[in-house]
Amino acid sequence: MIFRNYCILAQKTARVLVSCRDQLPIQIWRSLRRPSSSMSVCPVLSVRPTRALVDEKFQIVVRNLHPKQGVTLHSLHHAEDKDYWEAFGHYTSDENGTVTVMEDASRGGTYVGIEPMGLLWSLRPVPGSRHGLRLRKRAVLSPMVVNISVYEGHMTQGFSEKDALATVVTERWYLAPGVQRVDIKERGVKGTLFKPPGTGPFPAVLDMWGGGGGLVEYRAALLASHGFVALALQYLDVTEERTSDVETGYFEMAYEVLQTHPQVCADRVAVLGLSFGTSVTLTLAAYSKIAQPRCCVCISGSHVHPVNKPLTEVFKVMAQNMTKARFDENNHVIWRDVILPIPTEPDLKVDVGQIKCPMLIVIGQDDQNWATVESTEDIEQMMEQAGNRHLLTVLSYPGAGHLIEPPYTPHIRFSNFITQHNMEKVLMLWGGQTKPHAHAQEDSWEKILLFLQKHLYQDSPPAAKL
Repeated sequence: MIFRNYCILAQKTARVLVSCRDQLPIQIWRSLRRPSSSMSVCPVLSVRPTRALVDEKFQIVVRNLHPKQGVTLHSLHHAEDKDYWEAFGHYTSDENGTVTVMEDASRGGTYVGIEPMGLLWSLRPVPGSRHGLRLRKRAVLSPMVVNISVYEGHMTQGFSEKDALATVVTERWYLAPGVQRVDIKERGVKGTLFKPPGTGPFPAVLDMWGGGGGLVEYRAALLASHGFVALALQYLDVTEERTSDVETGYFEMAYEVLQTHPQVCADRVAVLGLSFGTSVTLTLAAYSKIAQPRCCVCISGSHVHPVNKPLTEVFKVMAQNMTKARFDENNHVIWRDVILPIPTEPDLKVDVGQIKCPMLIVIGQDDQNWATVESTEDIEQMMEQAGNRHLLTVLSYPGAGHLIEPPYTPHIRFSNFITQHNMEKVLMLWGGQTKPHAHAQEDSWEKILLFLQKHLYQDSPPAAKL
């Protein structure tokens, strides 16, 4: 307590000195700035870089601690929906009074072990928050602001009631400098286009999320920050009382809008889908004569759904199978059994044997929302029988759940969800354990970018930095 109070006083004194330094002779100013060997000095917290893309690592170092001093590193984010999220780790300084997060292990908190980015991927709602929250960035033109602080001792609660020894404000961006955001309402297609800096032409990615609906932009913004023109496509309207009657032609039109953009290389377009977006991706790759992607990425999805039907028909069939849904002990909805057993009828699943482009599938082995493991096994068998198994790469992660997002996104095991078939609000169980899920997000994102670069870029892509 005495040490912390001293540091607070010293910090206030330093601010006063800085404000009047222009009135002091240089010799006096230097003597005041020089620490006395007989006095303790305040901890110094360094976070580099303080401004970065969300998929960039930062380095956190705390210096000027006492040797073997226990401290808590804490992160705090005020989300756009006004909820607060926090994470923290317990550290002990070395004999030099230093904590280096990239080298030292957290012995407790929301994460343990040597985890350079644990203060981000283990973020969780502060105690007393609303139930079923999910952290998602909506306004990609502004950063995700995270305060990194160091506290004396090993704390687990009450951070807002204590004074931090030091704090650094960091910015995490989905949008690199120069990336342009353009609203798209063209030929009936709704979405947002993100363009990298420069004149191009660039390779492109059609980006689709899942059954939650709405317009989700942050992954497309990040793809553009890595050199791809990316179209975040809106195809389910959560404001309506029922799902829009969207057919395959809508997705083909979206593909054409992207492909014919003057800054896009027409023969270097990929399709990326998560969850239900995977079903759309597989349908385009297998059947479309218009949308013929150079490659595809499918995250946490399945090929099981009525083939070549409007989405209203697809969700109608799903609703009929909802008797297979079950609840866990906390009343969280588990959907994975809805499409089990994997059907054998050809009109109930995409004929992936017809796919002629390279395809990357990413799944979590603890996915409780959809039977992605069983679906991927069936896809592999179908492609093996058709002779195109060599086009398929599978990334399967133990302990990961359904919501495999860009790296360092907080793991969400369950959250509020509005179903498309009856617009009911439920607590959906997505699955996954925090640490293995975080590993899956970091590893898969790196490999997704490498996969897209390999198949879409003729030359080396530009580096993305802030």
